[in-house]
Amino acid sequence: MLDLIPTPTLLAYVGLVVAIAIAPGPNVLFVMTQSAWRGPRAGFHAAAGIETANSLYVLLSAIGLASVIAASGAAFEIIKWAGAAYLAWLGFQAIRASFSKSDTPPLATGEASAKAWRDGLMVGLGNPKTILFFLALFPQFIDPTKPVWTQSLFLGAITIVIDFGAQTIYALAGGVMSKALSHNPVKRWFQRGIGGAFMGLAVVAATIRRAA
Repeated sequence: MLDLIPTPTLLAYVGLVVAIAIAPGPNVLFVMTQSAWRGPRAGFHAAAGIETANSLYVLLSAIGLASVIAASGAAFEIIKWAGAAYLAWLGFQAIRASFSKSDTPPLATGEASAKAWRDGLMVGLGNPKTILFFLALFPQFIDPTKPVWTQSLFLGAITIVIDFGAQTIYALAGGVMSKALSHNPVKRWFQRGIGGAFMGLAVVAATIRRAA
């Protein structure tokens, strides 16, 4: 593989991916909250949903659609606003649930996992940080004179492994918080704080501009 991707390029890419993976953002916040509310299992499924979105972006980049979307202001705006709207909706749901007079019955394990995966997929697809990375930065590490598919899949696999590893740590951290959230007043204020955070991230997502 080193004959396709020089070692300095590969090391630079890994460093970039690690920095992005550990940086707080919609993906990290979503994984932690799912784990805190419903346990680490839900957090892991949320992370799996996010990595499913990342896999789709890797394939888009490999077949050349990434450059088309990145060059299209309209396509970028549609994806960006859809992601911002979904983050705002998650925030609204969390805040509304915190004011509910009666506790919502907990979801069954399978249902909670499926919901966490689905929401993780949507958050991952609409995360502006993810969009900018795969549609703008990721292609910069691909040498068009060499097999594009092989390079894309290799770098994509590295991205997914590193990102999932970081999210696993955040999921475990969220699981530690789940015991404290068993107390209803603490849970309600946590929901309101997280809801506000998602609303704030929605605003940030909506203000991100595509590089010229």
